[in-house]
Parts: sequence; structure tokens; C-alpha cells
Amino acid sequence: MTTQSFQTPISTRLAARASQLKGSVIDSSTSLLASQTHDIVRFAMGAPNAELIPEAELAELYGQPAEGRYDYAATEGNPQLIDQIVAYQARLSRHIDPERVLVTTGGMQGLDIAFKLMVDPGDLVIVESPTYTNGIATALSYQGQILEAPVDDDGLVVEALPGLVEAAGKIPKVIYVIPNFQNPSGRTMSEARRLKLIELAEHWDAFIIDDDPYGALRFAGENVPGFDELSPENHRIVSVRTFSKVLAPGLRVGWIELDPALRTLAISAKQSMDTCTNAPLQQLVADYLAQGRLESHLETLRSVYAERKQAMVQALQRTFDDQVETTDPEGGFFLWLTLRGRYAKINTEELFPLALEFGVAYIPGPAFADSGAFTDALRLCFATSTPARIELGVQRLHDALEAMLKRGAAV
Repeated sequence: MTTQSFQTPISTRLAARASQLKGSVIDSSTSLLASQTHDIVRFAMGAPNAELIPEAELAELYGQPAEGRYDYAATEGNPQLIDQIVAYQARLSRHIDPERVLVTTGGMQGLDIAFKLMVDPGDLVIVESPTYTNGIATALSYQGQILEAPVDDDGLVVEALPGLVEAAGKIPKVIYVIPNFQNPSGRTMSEARRLKLIELAEHWDAFIIDDDPYGALRFAGENVPGFDELSPENHRIVSVRTFSKVLAPGLRVGWIELDPALRTLAISAKQSMDTCTNAPLQQLVADYLAQGRLESHLETLRSVYAERKQAMVQALQRTFDDQVETTDPEGGFFLWLTLRGRYAKINTEELFPLALEFGVAYIPGPAFADSGAFTDALRLCFATSTPARIELGVQRLHDALEAMLKRGAAV
């Protein structure tokens, strides 16, 4: 008996959703930068510098004995960690029911669970444009149809949504937003627009995925009430949170807040992913929070990031004057740079390899839109670098742009 050999291309044997899977330009940059052997000022990844991660404190806590640390944890999360999350949020004037909390393996798993529960193939998903690359990728992995909506200095232009929805010919199932210090633009959605978005979600019977990794990192201006404060326990709102930006990204510990009925389904979804989030690291974060260490750490981060943001804004102004336009965030990690004047026709994707040669890395604008828009823009992370390194990186970016102009002139 012989076994028949099929020569069908493997791509034809894959699930239909496989064609919708998009890699992350942001995540891929980690591997790319690790392979470089020359000095690079890293404005690309949205992560704190190593010296801003409390490694000694975490190592001290990790070494302490804890019963069951290495056993399986409950899928919904370590009860101590859930209690500490609730207490931590209360100290930020956010009051949440522990029955609405599900611990996740980082913010990305929270997004994945939310889109998995809500999006069927062909469902309309409204996203900010620009927005977080991995958010778009997750919606597409469940075969959602992306509808891009503009962003201005007050965040998502909610007033534009009815017209965009009418033109799309279908109502949205999900509206995905990053309301505070948005990735990549650094902008914050106004309270008036948050209220209007809640009204529209009610009108369309749509879910709001409120992705807020940066809200605790405000270093200027006044706090804007969150969706949960404006519409408490609204079953249409799923809030995605993480410790990656305020403690350490490698911990991969986050949580989502959602209606208890949805939480039951979310637990089932998580059980088919990873059973539970890393138990030792859940305990580590719970102990860190229980000892009240996060608040003083956040104060340090806010002070440092304020200084670094100001250093980047000033360096860009000195170096480029009116040849670039930038946002001026009041918190978070990022600002958004748009090329103007003599640089306006330069494609930031095409510039990237040259910038890397000159020793500076960023994320090109098209990474933040499914449509590939924003070829004249790029995202810069100010959180990772000291003011001196920021000054050096901005100068290298300028030198790369000038070299790009000369190459164009020589063609």
C-alpha cells in the first residue's frame, strides 16, 4: 500500500483567517535592533529604559517564599493580585468591582480576548487613524473589517463617525480607542468626545474597547474622566489594562475589566489560550502592589518622562524649526512627527534603513494604519532615552533626512 502524495500548496490548506494575520512592525523592530552592531538611539520600541525598571526590588520580592507560587493559578487570576488591582485603581480614583476583573498575559491578550468575543468575519471595527499596530492586527485576525477614523488634538474625531458609518453601509460592532496619550500620537480624547462616543455605542449597540496602557503616566495637565467613570459598569465597555508600561514589559501581566456575564465567556476564551497567566509573576506583581511600591515608582516615572518629553520637543524645534510638525503630549511615551517643508515628500518607510545606518530608530507612520497612510510621518518614543541621547538621536534623524534629500537630488 502506498501513501498518496498531495502537491497542493500549503497556503490552500490553511484557515481563511490566516490570510488576515499581520505581523507587528513594532515587535519585529526588537529583533531587528538586537541584530545591529553599531550604536543606535532607540526611539522605536515603546518601553522604559532598563534603569527605570525596579529590578532590585522585583528580584528581592521574587526570592521570598510564597505558597503555590509555581502551581497553576486560577484562570481569572491570582485572588491577591485581583484585590491589589482593585486597591491600586481605587488609589487612582477608579472604583471597580473585582467580579469585573480578569488577569491577562499582558495587554495584548486582553485585546485578543475582547476581539475574539465580539468580532465575526466581516464585522465593522472602527479604529483611530493612526492607531496601535497590534490592535489593528488583532481585529484583522478575527476577520474584522477596519474603518479608519481621524484623530486631532482632542483625540478621536467622534463627530465624523456617523458619516463614516453611513458611507460604510453597515453599523460597527466594535469601536477600538486608546483614549489617554494615544499610541502613536500621544493625544488624549476630550471628555465631551468620550461622552458622545458612549452615546453612539448605545445607538449602534456596539462595544467600546478602551485600551489604556498609559493613563497613570500623566505628567502635565488635568485628568480626563475615564469611560468607566462616565458610564459605570456599562456592559458595552471593555477596558484593557497592563503593567507593562508602568512596571516592566517583560512581566507580561495585565488585566481586563468587563461585564461579569462577559467575564465568564472571557475566562473560557483564556482557558483555550494559556490556562492561566504566569503564576510566579502574578504573585510578584501582587506583592509589589501590596507593599505600596508602585505609587512612588510612578512618581519617578512621571518626573523622568516629563523631562524627556520636553527634551525631545525642544531638540526637534532647535534642529528642524518649521520643517516638521509634532504633537506635544501631557503623558505617556510617544509623540508623532509629520514631515513638512523640504522634507514633506520623503517616505518614512524608505527613510528607515538609512536612519538605521545613521544610528537612530523609529517606527514609520504607515505601520499605524491599515490603509498604509502617513508615509510622511513617524512615531518617536521619548521614554527610553536620556535627554543627552535624545539630543543625539534627533541630530542623527536630521542627518539621515538630509542624506535622503541628497540621494533624491542625485537620482
